[in-house]
Amino acid sequence: MKTIEQKGMYKSFPRSGKDVSFTHYCPGCGHGIINKLIAEACAEMGLQDETIFVDPVGCGVFTYYYWDAAHISAAHGRASAVATGTCRARPNAVTIAYQGDGDLGAIGFNNAFQAASRGEKFGCIFVNNSLYGMTGGQMAPTTLAGESTTTTPFGRDPALTGYPLHVCEVFSQLKAPVYIARVSVADTRRIMQAKQAIRKVFEIQRAKKGYAILEILAPCPTNFKMDPAAAADFCINEMEKEFPLGVFRDETERENPAPAAIPQAESCAALFAEKDALEPACDDDAFAERRFKFAGYGGQGILSLGLCIAEAARLERRHTLWFPSYGPEQRGGSANCSVVVSGKPIGSPTVEHPDVLVCMNRPAYERFVGDMREGGIVIVDETVPILVEPPKGVKLVVWPAIRMAEEFGVPKAANTMMLAAMKKLGCTGLKGESLEESLVASFKKKPALGEKNRELLREAEKKGS
Repeated sequence: MKTIEQKGMYKSFPRSGKDVSFTHYCPGCGHGIINKLIAEACAEMGLQDETIFVDPVGCGVFTYYYWDAAHISAAHGRASAVATGTCRARPNAVTIAYQGDGDLGAIGFNNAFQAASRGEKFGCIFVNNSLYGMTGGQMAPTTLAGESTTTTPFGRDPALTGYPLHVCEVFSQLKAPVYIARVSVADTRRIMQAKQAIRKVFEIQRAKKGYAILEILAPCPTNFKMDPAAAADFCINEMEKEFPLGVFRDETERENPAPAAIPQAESCAALFAEKDALEPACDDDAFAERRFKFAGYGGQGILSLGLCIAEAARLERRHTLWFPSYGPEQRGGSANCSVVVSGKPIGSPTVEHPDVLVCMNRPAYERFVGDMREGGIVIVDETVPILVEPPKGVKLVVWPAIRMAEEFGVPKAANTMMLAAMKKLGCTGLKGESLEESLVASFKKKPALGEKNRELLREAEKKGS
């Protein structure tokens, strides 16, 4: 029978092509102790098959070699963002983000702070050793005043670099977190307290009670330039003065610890006047996902054109996402948007390989045409010189959108002309009536313009070749 440690951690670690039974941590490193405590808690509570760990960049980067559970590796500082997606996509799993002070306290602070503010249902185990351990011992947000690091060789000067960041104290200002605590692994008594706190984080996530963060003070003998015993003493005698241990919040026993949701009628009524706007999308396996990219200059109605397609999809109760991207200029700068329409829930709003690309100018065409998916269609205004051929298997349609809008006496309606092209070509997968209704709805504050554009749409569809 396996021991608890073997059940929580793999028996050997095939790191760097070698099958070894020791971790990569330096002797006396707090991470090694914390890794063992996490593995024990996960195994003892029977949560190995239910747990997803989000691994950081930093000294904890190789935990997927050690913990016998599911893992996702995140980019530097993004473990809390990845954990947010994980706990939402897999709400029945126990999600644990593991982060260091450089990872969470610096580049990833906003990700972690906003996740805590939203009360995301994952646990964050935050290791504070007061410096960047993996990259050579540079100053971190948690470095003590006067502490020597490779980037503060004469000690951190608060007048130049500020004071240490107190993560637990900052997060305690938020309403949503249900558990905020700080422990240490500097001696045996503290290690046992840390283990109980780690178990509590797992229990909170198993019970789906809300966001929990546990800060753990840990020695780093290598970068402290001390032996393990002296490094542990530094944690107790110096770090705990700046970062006192304790429970800052424990609201896990409240019946409804998470903030109450705003009633839908109050939160949405002001945004949507039509009753059907609140109707949810319907799953339809027969409707294949379609990805659109609209691109041109700001002021050409590019974003509005994408919204028309998204709104038409919503009218048909399809799943849809609209994602804009534009420069700081109000007019004249580059602008594009992505739209995804699907018969199933959509995982991401980004469109890297469009099925349909609509371009109103040359820079947009040359930027995106090479990304087209085979079998797709590119609709480009006739003013754009075709100096770059579309990929093999992609249909190119040249459409006089700008010229038709000018001939109709409404130069700003070039985007309506492009919508007419999409309707005529039948490349949206949506009904013509829906496209027209979405166009009219976009002029809700000016109904006469809405009907005028409906007429222009129909005329352009007939006139265009």
